Amino acid sequence: MVYFQNPENALKRAKEFIEVNKKNDALDTLHEVLRMRRHRQYQHDLHEPIITLYLSLCVELKKGHAAKEGLYQYKILTQNTDINSLEKVIRRFVQTAENRAEEASKEAKSSKGDMADVEDLDMLYTPESLMLSTVSGEDDQDRADRTVLTPWVKFLWEVYRHVLDILKNNNKVEKLYQDMAQLAFTFCIKYERKTEFRKLSDSVRNHLNLIIKHSHQANSINLNDPVSLQLHLDTRLYQLDCAIKISLWQEAIKTINDIHSLMQLSKKKPKPQALANYYKKQALVFSKANNRLFEACALMKHYQLVFDQKKTATVEEKQMLASGVLMATLAIPLPASMSENEKYLDLQNSTKDKNMTLASYLDLQHAPTRETLIADIVKQGIPGKVYPELQPLFKILEVDFQPLKLCSLVDTMLKEVEKTYPDLTSYAEDVREVAVLRLMRQLAQVYDKISISKVVSLIPYIEPLELELLIIEPAKTLDLQLRIDHSTQTFIFGSTIQYQREETTR
Repeated sequence: MVYFQNPENALKRAKEFIEVNKKNDALDTLHEVLRMRRHRQYQHDLHEPIITLYLSLCVELKKGHAAKEGLYQYKILTQNTDINSLEKVIRRFVQTAENRAEEASKEAKSSKGDMADVEDLDMLYTPESLMLSTVSGEDDQDRADRTVLTPWVKFLWEVYRHVLDILKNNNKVEKLYQDMAQLAFTFCIKYERKTEFRKLSDSVRNHLNLIIKHSHQANSINLNDPVSLQLHLDTRLYQLDCAIKISLWQEAIKTINDIHSLMQLSKKKPKPQALANYYKKQALVFSKANNRLFEACALMKHYQLVFDQKKTATVEEKQMLASGVLMATLAIPLPASMSENEKYLDLQNSTKDKNMTLASYLDLQHAPTRETLIADIVKQGIPGKVYPELQPLFKILEVDFQPLKLCSLVDTMLKEVEKTYPDLTSYAEDVREVAVLRLMRQLAQVYDKISISKVVSLIPYIEPLELELLIIEPAKTLDLQLRIDHSTQTFIFGSTIQYQREETTR
């Protein structure tokens, strides 16, 4: 290897190597200049062209680790003298890598399909994939497309990862770090890279832990600064949005936990608009987890923020939000008492701990229940602020006592809602199930026994077997004192069950 006294000579020699198509030699020449101590006296007009040419060669040759090493050396040169040059160089480098991946995507005629069988970009070829490739029926075009696209997507992934590693915990490039993190998450969405999304989320989480651990080092980020904290919150909210788009619900929950931890560090609450968006995303995550209780809580928090802060909200918008809160609340299953086995295994405390953790994400002091949420929506006057078609629903389901009409009224109303407001249809089936259990409780107050056919006739949307499956759990936990007598095809309620049990034990 030739050592150059003057960096200009090295740059000239590298260009000569490029002209004769010896790009690897050109890359080695520029790398030696960047790493040698004798050339650590920064000169903008000299060093920036060197690193620019160096990185362009790294892109052409798809050498991610060499690019990382060069950027690291350039960071040492510029972070105390010309930080703007470092930012410009990194943005140009990332843009070039993105452009090359986009060109490969167009050439391969697909940006997703050819990547579907590559589970992990850090390990393109596994023994299993090689064996399958020998017996697969893919044609030459499919194989060529994957050969064109996959290396560039892999290189782009390396670029994002290396850039974030270089920029971590440095307050001089804090905004650049957050921009690169959001671009990396966008990359995962564009190419549907779930494995890389998980790795990226872990990396960003580890970088945050480094900030907290090494907060007293020179140039480290200060999370007590509202601007810095807001940048991190914006990135986490974008990360949460991407996790939802790519259907990684476990990562979404982890991100919610990260956002909650950042909010705990802040001395003041985030902007109402950001907070409202956060609660809206939480509601979607809880919906996917089929946790109607906390979905309703999140929608309630979102509704309150919009109602209190957004003075320009239209009547239609307020009706839509109020209707969502009402339907989510009514869809919460009626609470069942704990069985003896669950009490013995202390599952009740475990559930309480889980609910308290989820409640803390919503800034609640106590775990919510269906009853407290019902009381809250009554206090807020929400039943009177919903769509006109929904206004009688709360009274029918939670106030009135009319077992002979309950389910038919609810079903008629929900059919109209499903036809008029498609966004609320996801709650309809759960509300119908709640109506069935409410009906059985009301019947238990009136009858000692009633025929199964009579009950089925009161519920226009259910079959006898479905009815039995629905009420068996409440009956098992003694939340609903009921026994099914198949010999007489009747439901037996309350004191009759207790009397028959006493007769059996004599």
